[in-house]
Amino acid sequence: MPSNRNALVRYKTLDACLRNRQRKWTLNDLIETVSDALYEYEGVTKGISRRTVQADLQMMRSDKLGYFAPIVVIDKKYYTYDDPTYSITNIPLTDGDLSRMNEAVTILKQFKGFSHFTALNEVVQKLEDHVYSTAQKSASVIDFEKNEQLKGLHYLDELYQAVIQKRALRVQYQSFLARLPQTFTFHVWWLKEFKNRWFAVGARDKKRYIMNLALDRMLSITLAPDVDYIPNRTIDPDAYYRNVIGVSVSETVRPVQVRLFVSHLHAPYVETKPFHHSQQVLERAAEGIVIQLDVQHNLELEREILGFAEGIQVLEPERLRRVIQKRLEAGLTAYRDANPGLPVVE
Repeated sequence: MPSNRNALVRYKTLDACLRNRQRKWTLNDLIETVSDALYEYEGVTKGISRRTVQADLQMMRSDKLGYFAPIVVIDKKYYTYDDPTYSITNIPLTDGDLSRMNEAVTILKQFKGFSHFTALNEVVQKLEDHVYSTAQKSASVIDFEKNEQLKGLHYLDELYQAVIQKRALRVQYQSFLARLPQTFTFHVWWLKEFKNRWFAVGARDKKRYIMNLALDRMLSITLAPDVDYIPNRTIDPDAYYRNVIGVSVSETVRPVQVRLFVSHLHAPYVETKPFHHSQQVLERAAEGIVIQLDVQHNLELEREILGFAEGIQVLEPERLRRVIQKRLEAGLTAYRDANPGLPVVE
């Protein structure tokens, strides 16, 4: 690991550039981007010399930091990684790194029991387990939910920095429904995680309505220094998501009372892991329970219900009941079409 913050900023910036294959990077491009990063993160105004960047590239190629970065120069002009999957963030930790991380865990654990520490419990547990398993060269003791195939996670730090430093971004984005990508200015207000998928939430261009951008649909992000950042002055994220499951919030749809019958087989799972903080049990019987939620009707609500298949029935509202019924019927039709001999389930 680099011995000082400036070097770490330089290496991480170069790594981000060399991983970005949406653009061709000349040495001058790298120098300019590193200079901007040093100013942004460390307040360094004098920029960076050509010799320093060249030395950084050579250091990243070498074994001195354990990077062995596969940096190549195409057409004697453009810098990139020969291996498109490589990143310096994926290299193994050194003994020194492990020692410093272990010291950090020890310090953080001293705050255990304090109210402000509650939100850090899982973070510290993950860090402690990672340090232990790496040092012992053994399997992790705790297996947290993760998906290594998720795209866009390398944008998290850049998006986080854009929020705290109040910087506008130029985002190249292509939704699942779009045939071609779009490039636009985006003002990130906060980051949201739901079921291990990350979203950047904020305002596009000068429009005031809120947008959710999935990180896995982002193709590139860069700073937009010529655009004034539009801050979030009125919206509290906790209040914003209070009446929804997931991330899809409508400013025009009011929450409704959703009543669900949950079969006795699935009831323990739904009670011990509620769909929403508003969930309450209205009735109990041998066949199952009836629960009520006060939420907006959105796609995430439908998916939660459909995840239990025949184990949950929508009692009300009628519109949600019809939607779920149609989706279940469409699913059954798809199975029948694929397997004509499939027996009809009454």
